[in-house]
Amino acid sequence: MPSDSIQNPADDARPLAERLRPRTLDEFVGQQSAAGPGTAIDHAVRHDHIFSMILWGPPGCGKTTLARIMARETDAHFVQFSAVLSGVRDIRAVIKIAEEQQQAYQKKTVLFVDEIHRFNKSQQDAFLHHVETGLITLVGATTENPSFEVIPALLSRCRVVVLDLLTDEDIETILRRALADKQNGFGRHAISVADDALAHLVQIADGDARTALNGLELAVSLAIADTSGQPFEITLEDVTRALQKKAMLYDKAGEAHFNLISALHKSLRGSDPDAALYWLTRMLTGGDDPLYIARRMVRFAAEDIGNADPNAMTVALNAMEAYRFLGSPEGDLALSQAAIYLATAPKSNRIYTAHKDAARIVKQTGSLPVPLHIRNAPTRLMKEIGYGKGYRYAHDYKGGFTIQDYLPDRLKDRRFYHPTDRGYEKIVKQRLDGWRRIKAGQRARKGGGDKNRPGKQPRPPAGKSN
Repeated sequence: MPSDSIQNPADDARPLAERLRPRTLDEFVGQQSAAGPGTAIDHAVRHDHIFSMILWGPPGCGKTTLARIMARETDAHFVQFSAVLSGVRDIRAVIKIAEEQQQAYQKKTVLFVDEIHRFNKSQQDAFLHHVETGLITLVGATTENPSFEVIPALLSRCRVVVLDLLTDEDIETILRRALADKQNGFGRHAISVADDALAHLVQIADGDARTALNGLELAVSLAIADTSGQPFEITLEDVTRALQKKAMLYDKAGEAHFNLISALHKSLRGSDPDAALYWLTRMLTGGDDPLYIARRMVRFAAEDIGNADPNAMTVALNAMEAYRFLGSPEGDLALSQAAIYLATAPKSNRIYTAHKDAARIVKQTGSLPVPLHIRNAPTRLMKEIGYGKGYRYAHDYKGGFTIQDYLPDRLKDRRFYHPTDRGYEKIVKQRLDGWRRIKAGQRARKGGGDKNRPGKQPRPPAGKSN
């Protein structure tokens, strides 16, 4: 083959990830629950009924690709810009163009804003009226939680579409498509990839299609320099050299990696510091990402220890920061210290179960209103409506506690957290039980009022009623 035959597939200087970007939903890989057959996005694209939406998901999961597919399929005027490079002036220019499109051609304007979370409140406010009137259909993309990064008024006018990390199977499909594609990939060339090399590309990508394709492209570009134009196979060594990350000790299916992290997690949960240290060392020696292991230990501290030893979270986080500061091999010792601490700490999964229970109830009950007495009343109107009326400032009462309901009426007395008798959580349990006895005793008194209140105490400063 000519020596320059794979230097520039399709005579295109764009990165491989850009060249292989799907052009239709039928070519789109993954995200079946969000964009597969029968979903709202599928219907919107195929019937040209694009609606305002926020695409929320991690990098490389397909947000921009979906937006570009919408651009190809819609008859509306499509405008795209990045919130990193644009401001209010650009928004106003788009609105002006949208008005011209509507008046001259009776066409709607679909505006795609990449990284919409980068816009501040005033910039997001500039969209509101025009989204509500239908002048523009807003499609925003973000890697951040829209609940915190998009203003509520704009969020209420858009549908949030959650995209997940692509699965390993999705990433493998995308890589094999790149190898087979004769127009934009490497299909015109005698290139193959060894199974272990492909598995390593998939593992390193961690659900990010762009990372996987960039890794493949770099491995091919480095390997071709050594082949003298002959057919060749991309090996694990080629991929390791390109990515500068050593392959982990796993089999061709990638199962051993997950077996090792499972063994570490279960050894920690089972309070076996020796086994935990062994599996940690196996993963580090095999070339696993130490920060991945650190993240799993932080998660373990919350899921399996919780309030039985609140210091466990601090130890895990400190170990992660220590590794970032020191690197290997010095930082490995910090991870070992954390593993032994977590293994020997008292265990409780009650934070985990409480979180799951609360998430289930929120999903079932929706947006229940905040009780009036625990709402702030910064304005006169709010006070007249009843915001904050009857609120009892806990510090005015004996022991800093008084009977008061904080949950919505529909969930009154609902309990999510049930502490154990282990570690510090035993103290938490005793404290909660004592407060519940006070609450039960006060409720038992009919018309007796709150007997727990002492003499007049200092009130909090104005505006600090929280």
